[in-house]
Amino acid sequence: MTARLPRPKVSLAELLPWAAQRNPDKTALITDETTMTYRELNESSNAVAVVLRSRGVKDGAVVSLFGQNSWRWLVTYHGILKAGGVVNPVNVMLSGHELKYVLNDCEAIGLFLGGAEKERVGAAIEGLEQLDFAITFDDQWDKMIEGASTEDVELPDRQPTDLGSIGYTSGTTGHPKGAMQSLQSVLLNCSYTATMHGKLDSEVSFSALPLAHVYGNVAVNGTLLAGGTAVLKERFDPKDALQTVADKSVTVIEGVPAMYSMMIASSAAETTDFGTVRLSTVGGQTFSPIIIEKWEKLTGAPLLDLWGMTELSGLGTTHSALAPSTPGSIGVSLPTLDIAIAPIDGGTGAVPQGEPGEVVVRGPLVMLGYYGRPEATAETIDADGWLHTGDVGYLDETGHIFIVDRLKDVIFTGGYNVYPAEIERVVAQHPDVAMVAVGREPDDVKGEIAVAHVVVREGTAPTAEDILEFCKDQLAAYKRPREVRFRESLPTTSSGKLMRRKLSE
Repeated sequence: MTARLPRPKVSLAELLPWAAQRNPDKTALITDETTMTYRELNESSNAVAVVLRSRGVKDGAVVSLFGQNSWRWLVTYHGILKAGGVVNPVNVMLSGHELKYVLNDCEAIGLFLGGAEKERVGAAIEGLEQLDFAITFDDQWDKMIEGASTEDVELPDRQPTDLGSIGYTSGTTGHPKGAMQSLQSVLLNCSYTATMHGKLDSEVSFSALPLAHVYGNVAVNGTLLAGGTAVLKERFDPKDALQTVADKSVTVIEGVPAMYSMMIASSAAETTDFGTVRLSTVGGQTFSPIIIEKWEKLTGAPLLDLWGMTELSGLGTTHSALAPSTPGSIGVSLPTLDIAIAPIDGGTGAVPQGEPGEVVVRGPLVMLGYYGRPEATAETIDADGWLHTGDVGYLDETGHIFIVDRLKDVIFTGGYNVYPAEIERVVAQHPDVAMVAVGREPDDVKGEIAVAHVVVREGTAPTAEDILEFCKDQLAAYKRPREVRFRESLPTTSSGKLMRRKLSE
């Protein structure tokens, strides 16, 4: 009799071998292209691991993923971990210049990318010296694993606190930073989130969230940890999403506010059968209580708010599936994660319950630091291990957290985090721009949009279209400003520092 594998205890590299042994022929993944069992997922990722090792991917080598959601993307993610590599999931919306920066910064030796993405960014990344291989998720990928062994590979001897993945966040200095996520932080986040949301092996979860985003990763791999079935879409389309929920008897829907807003607005919503849905989850930006009320009335099931960061490998807080509703709250902390409210002025005194302060967190979910950025790491994680999130919130008597403001100038648009400094760095390069500051404006669908406030150089007269067109090759679509407003001056402090919060006035 074959010895039973223990449940994963170090990293997600153990997930598929364990799950395939328990339920080899159960459906694990459904995409528009194919349906795969746990055995098939495991064997395909074994083949990827074998090939990567033959190509020199050893313990700690960084391999990047840049493509739309697909079964090949997911299989490759697990194959990299099985080979002992470090996964670098990259937002598929980045421009070629942005991708090149990320690949150089994390010293990636390999890259997997979509065929369409290669056409778009190929010229920008051509000639990267440290890149040993670049393989597209199409015929190249299929040929790569053709003939490779699908037998279970011997997993590398790794420790829970070893580096497992590097996720890039938009940079407050104009460049993104690589958050180093430990093997255990990703595993624990997936397992604890699945537990909080009550996922079982009977689960059928729907997600069109990008796998490269920590929320998307946790949604899919958390379902696989529970032994359920993950329904994964390449992109989000409201009508298709509603049809899939009904056709596949979906039990859990995972999304960002814009997705729910678009589904509610769809004419198909009123005729969709939500009978199998037991809950939905939402994160990524602030969410109108009215939308929550409408969605819960439509589905007859709770919508659980959550909050997280790349620096936490996913969620930091969420609601328990069976706990009483706490409207307006982002939930309670995940197991093992300590959450406290620190004085906004940086002091060390206690903040009274119910009083606002900066949300700080500590525990094994917290990143190891920013890759190659010890100074930035020290600015974010203090000597006692507390990660300073930059969000202002308060705790109530039951330990529920409420976010009331943001210390950082991050703009939450359509589920993505965008930093004004990154946009300003690009707009400032326009020859007709003398000064620029980027602020936020509310938007009914995306939550917020970025607006560039520009002071032009004397003797020039650029149009808003000129500025927006200039950004296209330098910024991913979701980062670009949606509006440009021309001003004679910009609000500044006495020291000349831009006051972005005054821009809307």
